[in-house]
Amino acid sequence: MMASLSKFAVSLTYPPALSLCLALLAIPVLLRHRRAGVALMLAAAGWSALWSVPLASDWLRGRLEERYPVVEEAALPRADAIVVLGGGSHYGWLRRSNVSAEDLESSRLAAGARAWLAGRAPRIILSGGGDGASSEARTMARAISRLGVPSSALMLEERSRNTRDNARYTAALAQRHRVRSVLLVTSSLHMPRAIAEFRAAGIDAVAVSVLERATRSNWRERWLPSHSALWRSGRAFKEYGGLLMMRLHG
Repeated sequence: MMASLSKFAVSLTYPPALSLCLALLAIPVLLRHRRAGVALMLAAAGWSALWSVPLASDWLRGRLEERYPVVEEAALPRADAIVVLGGGSHYGWLRRSNVSAEDLESSRLAAGARAWLAGRAPRIILSGGGDGASSEARTMARAISRLGVPSSALMLEERSRNTRDNARYTAALAQRHRVRSVLLVTSSLHMPRAIAEFRAAGIDAVAVSVLERATRSNWRERWLPSHSALWRSGRAFKEYGGLLMMRLHG
């Protein structure tokens, strides 16, 4: 029951899902209170319209992204390990004939590889679940090898399904291997929740944020509503929701 409610709550973080719920709620309201029903309908349409505007989406995401700014590898402290959280198993850059970690500014794997190549930690923990040979951590391991990180430097955490799992399963792995401090690599949008989960799991974690850049070169790209901006807004609301749930649960 709780799992179903949690999934429903997560679905509402995507603006059109909440808009649809408000629109459905407005139908019976319209039958009794026309003005209130119309107001609900307008709110439903306006909610998705607002967060489909790129500038509004960027503002929403920026409130999270600015909490843990990007830090150059040379300025990072030394740690026992680098932890890279999974964030998708499709790496288009693998199709390139020549690629290096320096070329991939917005890649979590590249950020982890750069920190390892800079000597910030002797090993990298790749965290991402799945089924056997198709686990996200194994896909990440194959990809990061293209960036100059040998398999001997890798440890895989393959059980996690969400950020809380990332933290608790990595904590168990770290304890077995006497890893006390880590450099935590994830997107700057995800970092506030990720760093909170890892510290709650007892891991001394330092943030290594990766920006997911969206270039806005003209007024259309800033103001014209788009599916991309709507999706990016939904991701931000999911992070805000996750942080709220953490606070409610102490």
